[in-house]
Amino acid sequence: MTNLSDNSVISAMRDTLNSQRALCTSEGAVSAELRIDRLSRAIDLIFDNRDTIVDTLALDFGHRSSHQSLMSDIYATIECLKHSKKHLKKWMKTEKRKAPFPMNLMGGKAKVEYQPKGVIGIIGTWNFPLNTVFAPLAGVLAAGNRAMIKCSEVTPQTGALLETLAAKYFSPDEVAVFNGGPDVGASFAAMPFDHIIFTGATSIARHILRAAADNLTPVTLELGGKSPVIISKSYPLQEAVERIFTGKILNVGQVCLSPDYVFVPEDQLDAFTTAANSYICNLFPTLRENPDYSSVVNERHYQRLMGYLEDARQKGADIREINPANEDFSQQKGTHKIPLTLIVNPSDDMMVMQEELFGPIICIKTYTLVDDCINYVNARPRPLALYYFGKDKAEQRHVLDSTVSGAVTINDVIFHVSCEDLPFGGIGPSGMGSYHGFDGFKTFSHAKAVYKQSNINFQKLGGMLPPYGEKCDKTLTAMIRK
Repeated sequence: MTNLSDNSVISAMRDTLNSQRALCTSEGAVSAELRIDRLSRAIDLIFDNRDTIVDTLALDFGHRSSHQSLMSDIYATIECLKHSKKHLKKWMKTEKRKAPFPMNLMGGKAKVEYQPKGVIGIIGTWNFPLNTVFAPLAGVLAAGNRAMIKCSEVTPQTGALLETLAAKYFSPDEVAVFNGGPDVGASFAAMPFDHIIFTGATSIARHILRAAADNLTPVTLELGGKSPVIISKSYPLQEAVERIFTGKILNVGQVCLSPDYVFVPEDQLDAFTTAANSYICNLFPTLRENPDYSSVVNERHYQRLMGYLEDARQKGADIREINPANEDFSQQKGTHKIPLTLIVNPSDDMMVMQEELFGPIICIKTYTLVDDCINYVNARPRPLALYYFGKDKAEQRHVLDSTVSGAVTINDVIFHVSCEDLPFGGIGPSGMGSYHGFDGFKTFSHAKAVYKQSNINFQKLGGMLPPYGEKCDKTLTAMIRK
């Protein structure tokens, strides 16, 4: 049931949208200088308040590694904004296109102009509460738009901080941040924005898409899924282990791009699990009080993950917990830490193989032929990312050509998201549309086709006006050819 506070937020959102939209119309074209100024202020907001943001993230998570917050929410987000700031003048340039003969004669010209769409709604999520709103904001501001942001209610203290900071660095007619529960989120998604970008779960994305449909609002969805890893026999196993688990420990797996299950050659299973155990123990001699090892975000997600493990246990899974100091995690104060846990050759009826894990759990599956891995991946919903480790170029090409995923990183995990010149997005259940860099600029711009007609009236000259006659017949005969 919507409460009075939610009602006031919803009313404020509507007023802000009306105000922003009116200014989009009245102020007209948005100069490169204004766009750069807005991006600069976004960078200043993050840089100037980075320590406060990191501390607030830790409060929301119970505990979160400050270094990982600096890497993922601070550094990565600033890089997105800096990239757009550096390149937007080039992106804004009119694109010349070819007009066909005879439309290209005597002054006839065709071009594309990139125009701001207007007011963009950004709906972020909790795993990276800053990055999932300010990374898309880079493309939104570079394209000359105004923005309204809805933060996740799962990380309320970070959301409240971003609302305060946005009001300090921006006019509410430029960038406005809102907080609230599911009712506020539902109302936000149902507003007639010029575009919505949502980052989060596939189940919520369906509601976003339905709400946006009533206004025919275009939507970009950044979702997730079960991102697989294939380790080829041609790749050094120890190196693969280090790179996979370095990616897996980021935010303890609470990452849409986190490796979810790993295909290991059948004869290398024991070597893989031994190397994984050794590597994690070296990184984290202890876990409970270790500042480098993050917590699961809250009790609900902790219970979700524990439910996955219990389901696997009841179905006879080979579960291998990596707990270097043999610590007791049953009694925790203020945190929800879970040791990194391997599940070896789980059956497909287990929840760990049906649901996106989004936590410190990873499944290990053995294989004999690479085509078995490909067939397994292709029989399931298309993932946000696929990771291949191998030095066999022919096999690498075979994997790329035979699978469909949002993106691929070869010989590592997650890193493609850090390439600002690559589009970031999913396909099917893992998302639709993309952003980052020029692709984000185009996503949040309207590519307006403009044709300037020639001084010659070709229709009249060619007899293409009624009453049609012999001249028109001759013209059409000359025009219509194989």
